[in-house]
Amino acid sequence: MLELAILALSIFAFAMVSGRFAMSPLTAPMFFTVIGIVVGTGGLGWFDLDLEDEAISILVEATLVLVLFTDAIRIELRLLRGQADIPARLLAIGFPLTVVAGTVVGMAMFDELRWVEAALLAALLTPTDAALGQAVVSDRRLPVRVRQGLNVESGLNDGLAVPVVTVLLAVEAREGAEGPAGWIALAGREVGLGLLAGAAAGVIGGLLLDHQASRGRVEGLYRQLAVVAVAVVAFAGAELAEGNGFIAAFVAGISFGYVARDQCEGAQDFTQDEGELLSAITFLVFGALIIGPRLDQISPTIVAYALCSLTVVRMLPVVVSMIGSRTLFETRLFLGWFGPRGLASILLALVVLEELSGPAADPVFLIACTTVLFSVFLHGVSANAWAGRLARRLAAETAEMAELEPGEEMATRRPLL
Repeated sequence: MLELAILALSIFAFAMVSGRFAMSPLTAPMFFTVIGIVVGTGGLGWFDLDLEDEAISILVEATLVLVLFTDAIRIELRLLRGQADIPARLLAIGFPLTVVAGTVVGMAMFDELRWVEAALLAALLTPTDAALGQAVVSDRRLPVRVRQGLNVESGLNDGLAVPVVTVLLAVEAREGAEGPAGWIALAGREVGLGLLAGAAAGVIGGLLLDHQASRGRVEGLYRQLAVVAVAVVAFAGAELAEGNGFIAAFVAGISFGYVARDQCEGAQDFTQDEGELLSAITFLVFGALIIGPRLDQISPTIVAYALCSLTVVRMLPVVVSMIGSRTLFETRLFLGWFGPRGLASILLALVVLEELSGPAADPVFLIACTTVLFSVFLHGVSANAWAGRLARRLAAETAEMAELEPGEEMATRRPLL
């Protein structure tokens, strides 16, 4: 009961000052992480739950399903076709290069990690969370192409990371047992069934809801609840079929958004509130039960990897991906730096901790969570300042630059300010 009171009081306290801190260096993830560290098992000991408790598992699964689904439905494919250059480069080139770079650095820095475990660590830290640098995607001083490039990337790369993590977990589980054939079969089944379940739930649910709602047969609140139900059906259906439910939730969001775009706006308003609540709870739990009790285990090598992951491992692939894009070099550095690691990395790391066997499970988890901790503060503090600097630099630019071309707005996790 004390834990529930702490959660409620923390949310209320931040609500009282949230207007003052909007677009400031102090972000909600920073606030709730600090509160968690102070009151958690590594601090005052007031927030003391078992990380393996069923309630925590349900929180993790529900939050990840909601994040994957809502990130997917907010990406409008119709709008994306005309302004896909930057996000396409970030996803098609930057994403795989970041996984490769993170794997190489992990193997070089940690002798205890085999290639598959280093690759898992890299995959956990590839999804980005634009909410940690909200000033970047919400600051209208920045060109729409820059903001939407990062917005679309953060909306899609967590869904792309899930099958990578699934395949690597399958490799780790079957390596040395049934050989490549075993893990290929396992990964193929999980990914394939996840894709099928997600596509079926998204298309069928979207078409049915759009048909009924367009004829005035669905009451407003239940239209929103029905959209959330599609995500849950996709997840549960895939899990029952022994597929990957998280892949299904993401694919369901993409499919639903394509066939029932008119139904997405209300769902985004509804799920935004629920997602923000679950995000606040997750970051408080992150501070209290995950990183707080492990602060004394963070070694200089882990710190070095975390900093490399946020800089060289992310920024170099992004700069490479933007070659020939007709963008300023500072814009490329900006896009590379603002790949914050946040909610998706925490949630996927908890899934991996549960599934990964062997002595490397705890080190991989600790390294990933340390990187998220650094990202929460470094990206939160730097977002507003660098966004303003880049906006002034681009406003003074006279050459025809790709990032200055007109574009249309898409929904973000939070409304644009």
